[in-house]
Amino acid sequence: MRRRDREVTDAKAIELFISKQQVIRIGFYDNGEVYIVPVNYGYELNNGAYTFYFHGAKAGRKYELAKSQPCVGFEIDGEYSLITADKACGHSARFQSVIGNGTLAIVDDEDEKLRGLNCLMTQLTGKSGHDYSKEMLKAVAVFKLEAKRLSCKAKL
Repeated sequence: MRRRDREVTDAKAIELFISKQQVIRIGFYDNGEVYIVPVNYGYELNNGAYTFYFHGAKAGRKYELAKSQPCVGFEIDGEYSLITADKACGHSARFQSVIGNGTLAIVDDEDEKLRGLNCLMTQLTGKSGHDYSKEMLKAVAVFKLEAKRLSCKAKL
């Protein structure tokens, strides 16, 4: 990180930021192109390691890339506000972001699918105890991203 003065290393501060956001952007490398897709997410934190869960269709570019290109990048950002100045190049911004990379997999195990969906729904709604029909569980794809590396940066 070029601006070490903006690096956030406090694990609790990083988790607090991740816990308040709702969108993670997943970056795939696809035959010479970068494909970035924003998705809602939930997460688990175990022994300092983040696992992010999101869902989608069992078809399409994201699904196929998850099967064939499991190495991905990701980004979460928030807390944005413009800091104005008299001159255009004097403007700045307040922000916080997390970036990293990891391995993506499609979850097949029904118990883990339920866990992933519950993480997602809790993140989005702030509530737990959701019910899912067998038909819905069969129809939905649940993705698991195990973060190998992440860093956090902020100007608050």
